Amino acid sequence: MALATMLVPTYRQMLGCLTRLLDKAREQHGAEHVEALLAARLAPDMFPLATQLRFCCVQALEGVSRLAGTEFPPQTAVLLEEGRNAGDHPGTLAEAHARIAETLEWIEGIDPATLDCAPSSAIAHELPNGMVFDFTAEQYVRDWALPQFNFHLMAAYAILRNQGVELGKADYVAHLFPLLRADTVAG
Repeated sequence: MALATMLVPTYRQMLGCLTRLLDKAREQHGAEHVEALLAARLAPDMFPLATQLRFCCVQALEGVSRLAGTEFPPQTAVLLEEGRNAGDHPGTLAEAHARIAETLEWIEGIDPATLDCAPSSAIAHELPNGMVFDFTAEQYVRDWALPQFNFHLMAAYAILRNQGVELGKADYVAHLFPLLRADTVAG
């Protein structure tokens, strides 16, 4: 399986999931309450929902860019800055939706052929604190790109649940329902 086949559809599906989770929060609690949720955290030393949303987008942009061996798109720096400052300036629900939509649009515009690197290709991943991880492309996708993305996605889901938004596993895996055999559903 090509590494891009793991990353791109996962990012596409789960960023769509994130949009639907925010929509469900707005439907249940109203737009004004959801705006307040953007500042909610699971713990005092964790990032708020607004940051988790932006960092999901950052992980998707970085993951695809690293696999393609290209520079990060300009919106990556914007998302990082907004995410780091979201505790004081969480933004709006409309801005969160826009960031997710921009990320999806960028991912859709990538030529899949640019992502077909060999699983053994070297990827150096430097953290902001100067630490560097040396991965193969396969290790990067399996051990960093997908887990980091899912960490921020699940943190966002958990914050919404913690704040009283009625969500369940079906909301998280809604992309699987087209694959469900109709004759196996209890009715």
